[in-house]
Amino acid sequence: MPTGVHLRDARQQLFDAAERVLLRDGPNGLTSRAVTDEAGCAKGVLHKHFTDFDGFLAALVLDRAAQLETQASALRASAGTGTIADNLTTALTTLFGPIPVAIIPLITFRDELRARLRDAKPGGGIAILAEATTAISAYLADERALGRIAADADLDSITLSLVGGGHLLFADRDPGPPPAATVSKFVTTTITGAVRQQPA
Repeated sequence: MPTGVHLRDARQQLFDAAERVLLRDGPNGLTSRAVTDEAGCAKGVLHKHFTDFDGFLAALVLDRAAQLETQASALRASAGTGTIADNLTTALTTLFGPIPVAIIPLITFRDELRARLRDAKPGGGIAILAEATTAISAYLADERALGRIAADADLDSITLSLVGGGHLLFADRDPGPPPAATVSKFVTTTITGAVRQQPA
């Protein structure tokens, strides 16, 4: 067991190690020992940078949730281009990638982690889903402002349907994520009635 390995940018290396463990072994396999073993460092390195393991997990989740902001910006930038269904299909596939989907059950089953996230950020209890909800809601509002979505469309309900249904589609990744055609059909069905006629 290595005890003297020096980590440059230890926080990031520990986060990356935690991701690998989470993807390989699932939430139950994500322990402080598993993370430091994966990173090739002493267990004390994690506790040098974080007060405890839940503090580490909260920092990990918030870091990964912040990365979704880039994807959210790309979605908003697509407003007015292509088709709404295609834009949302691409967004759901990205927002519910392997890491976000793996993090959601981790948050769900750790009460202390949810409490830390709520303390760190308003609405942060389910950070990944909150980021996805904000991104899709803002995009739909932009499309409505451009006249591509009906003015009376219930954007809150559409957003919740897309986020909740999207999560269900991507939650079981064995043997892999759903085909693009399945995601596209789901999105198209969800937004039918709200989208104004768009050119083919």
